[in-house]
Amino acid sequence: MDMGNLLLQARQVHEKLGKIQEELARKTLTGESGGGMVRVTVNGRRQALSVEIEPALLAASEKRMLEDLMVAAINDALRKAEDLSKREMSQLTGGLTIPGLGGLF
Repeated sequence: MDMGNLLLQARQVHEKLGKIQEELARKTLTGESGGGMVRVTVNGRRQALSVEIEPALLAASEKRMLEDLMVAAINDALRKAEDLSKREMSQLTGGLTIPGLGGLF
């Protein structure tokens, strides 16, 4: 394989990676906890977009439980975003693990 061909392939992978990152930013995932009493929506880039809290949880006596449910919902949403990133990356790499690309999502 000559250097020109290798550079062309690298450029194509870079372009595909950019498109995947744009697609991930547009996709949303929602994590839940407490049977849906707390919902957190994130995008595929693992950025929090919104938090929805059941009004009954807003009582002062429920503060600690609400905090725990929020952490659980955020982690659920971020796990889903991580899974989505892995699926998208797998499409780009054909299932191969390429060192250094994992942190780009």
